[in-house]
Amino acid sequence: MLHLQQRQSLQQRLSPQQIQYIKLLQLPTLALEQRIKQEMEINPLLEEGEEALEDVLDEQTEDGDYDDVVSEDETSDDDYDWEELMDTGDDLYGYKATVDHSDDEDRREMPMVAMSSMTEHLFDQLSFLNLNEEDALIADQIIGSIDEDGYLRRPLESIVDDVAFNQGLMLSEEDVEDVLFRIQRLEPVGVASRDLKECLLIQLEMLPEELSGRDVAIEMLTHSYKAFTMKHYDQIMRRLGIEGHELKAAFELIRHLNPKPGEGEFSAAENYITPDFTVRQEDGEFFISLNSGNAPELRVSQQYRQMLEQVVTDKKKGQQTYDAETRNFLKSKFESARWFINSINQRRQTMLSVMHAIVEQQAEFFRQGEGNLKPMILKDIAEIIRMDISTISRVVNGKYVQTEYGVYELKYFFSEGLLTDSGEEVSNKEVKAIIERIIGEEDKNKPLSDQRIATMLEGKGFQIARRTVTKYREQLGIPVARLRKEIVLP
Repeated sequence: MLHLQQRQSLQQRLSPQQIQYIKLLQLPTLALEQRIKQEMEINPLLEEGEEALEDVLDEQTEDGDYDDVVSEDETSDDDYDWEELMDTGDDLYGYKATVDHSDDEDRREMPMVAMSSMTEHLFDQLSFLNLNEEDALIADQIIGSIDEDGYLRRPLESIVDDVAFNQGLMLSEEDVEDVLFRIQRLEPVGVASRDLKECLLIQLEMLPEELSGRDVAIEMLTHSYKAFTMKHYDQIMRRLGIEGHELKAAFELIRHLNPKPGEGEFSAAENYITPDFTVRQEDGEFFISLNSGNAPELRVSQQYRQMLEQVVTDKKKGQQTYDAETRNFLKSKFESARWFINSINQRRQTMLSVMHAIVEQQAEFFRQGEGNLKPMILKDIAEIIRMDISTISRVVNGKYVQTEYGVYELKYFFSEGLLTDSGEEVSNKEVKAIIERIIGEEDKNKPLSDQRIATMLEGKGFQIARRTVTKYREQLGIPVARLRKEIVLP
């Protein structure tokens, strides 16, 4: 039997403006700049303005009625007071967003080195391959499918399907393989490889044949790749019938290859980080600025401002210079502009609040540099500025700060704490630094186990379990002891 029931529940729904603010909050500086340009393209009421305008349009009040401006069959659910819209004092242009500018104008105007992306670099080299029209289409699809680290992880079957769908060209996987072979030997050599083994082999094959260790390295990767990854030296030497010095030369050669051909000089984004904040100190006092020099000041354009003024004048006189469609367009775009600029200002205030709290909590670091971090988690900052942890996370993620000691990602300042024998709480980042130093100084012929490292840390006053050492070592990207062992010839 079916029963009808009524339930009353309280649900929190985000307004469109809140959603827009959240999306803007998580954008770093360069992405914000692009987002502002995009908004200016779709909203003609927005334009750049450098005037130091101080008046900001107040939030729409409930006084007045938009029904007085449009005809009865074009009324809106929202009351809208056109005269309130125009009430901006002496400010002719009305609404604008304020942004911070760096005190160092010369540094802000310094041009960055022009660099091409890896994709552009590869396309530039295609002309040297003398590809026919069909192969050029395949090359275009391959290059467009390469990941940021330079690998091609899409199956060749998918590339065949894409070319067939987009170009109506029926290919075989062998056709794609032939073009891929040629692209993999462009600069950077090994790009578009499908795995590490293929990437290293391609780089080895492109080296001079007489180079010491080349042939052994190729044979080792081809026939003993698993033993190579596990550093089973004796097994490799037996299988390949080589001596220790030959194996050492092969390993040394492989060590200088590039395991990620997509990274490095071809990626401008990886090499040039635009800090979102700058923190400097003078006479013991910290000065924090939000680096928004690339974000233009925004205002309602003069042309549309005059149209809005005309609507207000018409309302007072009972006239209608513009039709209902035009008035609705002005209303919609103005509301959109106001929401957007309000969201940018709210983003700015939130980001500065978070950064001030971080500096307050990590004052010793900003005074003296690394080695002076305190344990701190997102909840600590959330409680200080009385915001939700998710908001703090959005501010911290992907944002950077320029300090007197270098550029740091905001995530760097957050870490859990560990107690020493003296009862002092220290950041786990300091413990990680000690682990890294211990491993860096170990005998590579007899690398230290995680248990041995835990014992050494205990001797330094840190109560830390072996599994915690393992976790920190893996977070540092350091392999286990067996894989850290190096070939030492007698």
